Amino acid sequence: MTKLRITWVRSGIGHPQSQRRTIQALGLRKLNQTVEHMDTPAMRGMIFKVKHLVRVEEVNE
Repeated sequence: MTKLRITWVRSGIGHPQSQRRTIQALGLRKLNQTVEHMDTPAMRGMIFKVKHLVRVEEVNE
């Protein structure tokens, strides 16, 4: 199964609270931090909500 590597690249300052909470729900705490999650529809939906704040790469295992 494919994994997604998500990197937080832009600050959440000035963006709605719901987008900042989505960044936290993805497991991102600091700018330029990278996390890996399984590629699921729920994860894709969260990424779509904050696509302007993160960079996403697919990692094949």
